[in-house]
Amino acid sequence: MSHFNILRSKLTDVEILKSSLRSLGLVVQTNTTVRGYGCQTVRADVVAVLKGDYDLGWSRNADGSFNLIADLWGVAKNHNMAALLNSINQSYAVNQTLAAVKRPGLQNATVQLVLTS
Repeated sequence: MSHFNILRSKLTDVEILKSSLRSLGLVVQTNTTVRGYGCQTVRADVVAVLKGDYDLGWSRNADGSFNLIADLWGVAKNHNMAALLNSINQSYAVNQTLAAVKRPGLQNATVQLVLTS
Protein backbone atom coordinates (compact mmCIF):
# COMPACT_ATOMS: atom_id res chain seq x y z
CA MET A 1 0.00 0.00 0.00
CA SER A 2 1.42 3.34 -1.02
CA HIS A 3 1.90 6.13 1.50
CA PHE A 4 2.12 8.81 -1.18
CA ASN A 5 -0.39 11.62 -1.34
CA ILE A 6 -1.11 13.58 -4.52
CA LEU A 7 -2.27 17.19 -4.17
CA ARG A 8 -3.29 19.43 -7.04
CA SER A 9 -1.47 22.75 -7.19
CA LYS A 10 -1.67 25.94 -9.23
CA LEU A 11 2.05 25.93 -10.00
CA THR A 12 2.76 25.89 -13.75
CA ASP A 13 6.28 27.16 -14.45
CA VAL A 14 8.98 24.56 -13.85
CA GLU A 15 11.87 27.05 -13.86
CA ILE A 16 10.17 29.31 -11.32
CA LEU A 17 9.37 26.26 -9.18
CA LYS A 18 13.00 25.12 -9.22
CA SER A 19 14.40 28.59 -8.47
CA SER A 20 11.85 29.06 -5.69
CA LEU A 21 12.88 25.80 -4.05
CA ARG A 22 16.57 26.68 -4.36
CA SER A 23 15.97 30.13 -2.86
CA LEU A 24 14.63 28.33 0.23
CA GLY A 25 17.89 26.38 0.48
CA LEU A 26 16.44 23.11 -0.81
CA VAL A 27 18.37 20.74 -3.07
CA VAL A 28 16.46 20.34 -6.33
CA GLN A 29 16.66 17.37 -8.67
CA THR A 30 14.79 16.72 -11.91
CA ASN A 31 13.29 13.55 -13.38
CA THR A 32 14.08 11.41 -10.39
CA THR A 33 12.30 9.68 -7.51
CA VAL A 34 10.56 10.96 -4.41
CA ARG A 35 11.42 9.01 -1.25
CA GLY A 36 8.60 7.75 0.94
CA TYR A 37 7.81 5.27 3.71
CA GLY A 38 9.65 1.96 3.77
CA CYS A 39 11.94 2.83 0.87
CA GLN A 40 8.95 3.36 -1.43
CA THR A 41 9.59 5.74 -4.30
CA VAL A 42 7.62 7.41 -7.05
CA ARG A 43 8.89 9.31 -10.08
CA ALA A 44 8.49 13.10 -10.31
CA ASP A 45 9.57 15.85 -12.70
CA VAL A 46 10.94 18.04 -9.89
CA VAL A 47 12.05 16.81 -6.47
CA ALA A 48 12.96 18.85 -3.40
CA VAL A 49 15.33 16.66 -1.40
CA LEU A 50 14.54 17.16 2.28
CA LYS A 51 16.56 16.28 5.36
CA GLY A 52 15.59 12.84 6.56
CA ASP A 53 14.10 10.01 4.54
CA TYR A 54 11.25 11.81 2.74
CA ASP A 55 11.03 14.26 -0.17
CA LEU A 56 8.56 16.51 -1.94
CA GLY A 57 7.96 15.99 -5.67
CA TRP A 58 6.00 17.68 -8.43
CA SER A 59 4.71 15.97 -11.59
CA ARG A 60 3.32 17.85 -14.57
CA ASN A 61 -0.31 17.31 -15.56
CA ALA A 62 -1.64 17.39 -19.12
CA ASP A 63 -2.95 20.94 -18.53
CA GLY A 64 0.56 22.17 -17.58
CA SER A 65 -0.04 22.43 -13.83
CA PHE A 66 1.89 20.36 -11.30
CA ASN A 67 0.68 17.88 -8.70
CA LEU A 68 2.55 17.75 -5.41
CA ILE A 69 3.50 14.17 -4.58
CA ALA A 70 4.76 13.27 -1.12
CA ASP A 71 4.43 10.95 1.82
CA LEU A 72 2.92 13.76 3.88
CA TRP A 73 3.02 11.74 7.10
CA GLY A 74 6.73 11.09 6.63
CA VAL A 75 7.58 14.67 5.69
CA ALA A 76 5.64 15.92 8.72
CA LYS A 77 7.85 13.83 11.02
CA ASN A 78 10.75 16.25 10.42
CA HIS A 79 9.08 19.38 9.02
CA ASN A 80 6.17 21.68 9.75
CA MET A 81 4.14 20.86 6.64
CA ALA A 82 2.00 23.99 6.68
CA ALA A 83 5.01 26.28 7.09
CA LEU A 84 7.02 24.41 4.45
CA LEU A 85 4.26 24.47 1.82
CA ASN A 86 3.42 28.12 2.61
CA SER A 87 7.09 29.05 2.17
CA ILE A 88 7.26 27.26 -1.17
CA ASN A 89 4.03 28.84 -2.44
CA GLN A 90 5.08 32.30 -1.25
CA SER A 91 8.52 32.01 -2.87
CA TYR A 92 6.88 30.83 -6.10
CA ALA A 93 4.47 33.78 -6.10
CA VAL A 94 7.29 36.29 -5.55
CA ASN A 95 9.47 34.74 -8.27
CA GLN A 96 6.50 34.55 -10.66
CA THR A 97 5.80 38.26 -10.11
CA LEU A 98 9.45 39.19 -10.63
CA ALA A 99 9.55 37.16 -13.85
CA ALA A 100 6.39 38.90 -15.09
CA VAL A 101 7.84 42.40 -14.65
CA LYS A 102 10.88 41.40 -16.72
CA ARG A 103 8.68 40.88 -19.78
CA PRO A 104 8.96 43.34 -22.66
CA GLY A 105 7.16 46.60 -21.98
CA LEU A 106 7.48 46.38 -18.22
CA GLN A 107 11.19 47.11 -17.79
CA ASN A 108 10.51 50.60 -16.42
CA ALA A 109 7.66 49.53 -14.14
CA THR A 110 7.91 49.98 -10.40
CA VAL A 111 6.75 47.00 -8.39
CA GLN A 112 6.31 46.92 -4.66
CA LEU A 113 5.68 43.55 -3.06
CA VAL A 114 4.13 43.50 0.38
CA LEU A 115 4.36 40.15 2.15
CA THR A 116 2.18 39.46 5.14
CA SER A 117 1.96 36.41 7.30
